[in-house]
Order: sequence, then C-alpha cells, then structure tokens
Amino acid sequence: MPKPPLTLWLAAPRGFCAGVDRAIKIVEMALEKYGAPVYVRHEIVHNKYVVDDLRSKGAVFVEQLDDCPVDRPVIFSAHGVPKSVPAEAAARQMLYVDATCPLVSKVHIEAERHHENGLQIVMIGHAGHPETVGTMGQLPQGEVLLVETPADVATLAVRDEAKLAFVTQTTLSVDDTAEIVAALQARFPSIIGPHKEDICYATTNRQEAVKAMAEKAEAMLVVGAPNSSNSRRLVEVGARAGCSYAQLVQRATDIDWRALEGITSVGVTASASAPEVLVEEVIDAFHTRYDVTVQVVETAQENVEFKVPRVLRETA
Repeated sequence: MPKPPLTLWLAAPRGFCAGVDRAIKIVEMALEKYGAPVYVRHEIVHNKYVVDDLRSKGAVFVEQLDDCPVDRPVIFSAHGVPKSVPAEAAARQMLYVDATCPLVSKVHIEAERHHENGLQIVMIGHAGHPETVGTMGQLPQGEVLLVETPADVATLAVRDEAKLAFVTQTTLSVDDTAEIVAALQARFPSIIGPHKEDICYATTNRQEAVKAMAEKAEAMLVVGAPNSSNSRRLVEVGARAGCSYAQLVQRATDIDWRALEGITSVGVTASASAPEVLVEEVIDAFHTRYDVTVQVVETAQENVEFKVPRVLRETA
C-alpha cells in the first residue's frame, strides 16, 4: 500500500543555541581535563537526552552544592546561579566552572548596575525557574520583584515609583513579554528598560521561525523538554500563530500518530536545548509512515559562538 504524501516543514533556526553548545562543551572538556566524576549543579541544560548522555560519560547531576564532594570539580548550569552559590563554593575551596550563558550573565550585570544606581528591579520571568532564581539571587532580598503576567503589575508594591528598572528572563515569549512591558510602562512611566530586549537572539529567532511555519503547517511538533521554558514557549507561539495542533515531544516515540491522521503538512522545530539527533529521529519516524517531502522555512541565520572559560582551554 502506498504511503500517504506529507510535507514536513523544518524550522531554521532550530535546536542548540550558542549558550547551550558552550555549556555542554564545558562539561565534556571538564571530564576530559579532570576525569570523572565531574559534578554539575542542576541539569546543565533542560533536556533529558543531553543530561543522560553526559551522565553516561561521568557527569553527576545534583541540585545543591552540599551534594558535591569538595575534591571534585563542580559546574554551574547554563541557567545561572544566585551569587551565594559561587561564594559558598569558594568558601569550601572547591574548583568550580561557571557555564552560565553569557546572555544570562549580561542580564545579571544589568541588574547589578541598576542596583548600584539606587534602582529597585522588576524581573519578568517564571517563578521557580532556575534562571529567574539565579538572576534574582544576584541582589539582596527584596531588591528584585518578580512579575509573571500583566495582572501582576497592578498589584506590585514598589519602594519608589520613580526609581525602577526592569529585566527579563532570556527564554520568554517575545509577545507575552511585550504585554507585560507595556503594563509596566503604563503604571510606571519612568521605569528604565534594557537597551535591547533581554530575550536572547536564539529564543527570538526560534519563535519567529515557528510563526512563519505555522502559516504553512496543519500541525506542529516541538522537540524539547517539559521543564524547558523555551520549549514550552515554542508550543504556545505555534498555537497562537494559528497552528491548530501544536505538541511538545521529547523523542519520536512521544508522537501521537492518531492525532495526526488525515493531515498533509507538519511543522517540526526544536528548542534551544534539544540536540539535532532528536530532530532526525522525528524525521525518520515520519519517513516510515509517509511519503515525505522536506521543506525548510528559514527566517534567520545564526553564527554566534561563545568561548569556553579559560581554565578549560589551558591544558592540565
């Protein structure tokens, strides 16, 4: 029986961003330089496949610094950590390597600069997300207030309406953030914002590609992880852009084939923390069931690269 025809729209850019690439490289290079085990505080990036792969090479993932022995290197995840974490590591004389994405570090520096200028900071982010915890933890308690929705802005109790600045988590939806920024500016006209949105280039580019793809595809699959903010935002962006079926899948085995019955076009993308091998796995799964034509939807080209810390570039 002939396979039904299907057009597979492939988003470009998709998958790993420079910050994720760098973070994974840091763990691999640390294992090479110091041998196993190397400890990693929190998942290095939010993707089970990546974490399992590094675990098989000798990385040990823990949630707290207390879970690390003092005589082994510890790596801080790409999401960033509160100031207290490196301080504690230094106090315990631990060897630590910071894999915080440089674009997240940029937000940390921004928050500190505003604080030094006497401003209280409003952070647009998701409560409990490691990046938000890390950014808020750059400053003393109460100096950073969190808002998650435009409604939160109305109830915000600030110290001085004339002395405010805002920063944002780097992996948010561009459109949702714009609504919250508008609410902040309406309530606090003198609030100071970043020169350029804190949302990183990779988040923005992947969301734009999804919007372009949503016009062409009847259904959309986002390869990513349920605990990954940028993965979940891609699903929301796809649904909002008019794709009637937008689903997050960790692997090809998660595809709900019954939900896709009768459709002739599917869009596929991957979050910034999902490796290309998982996208290929999804494409292969379609090939076994359909007569597939692959079309690429390219909305931007990326050539960003971040250097790994000097300590790992120097030979042992």
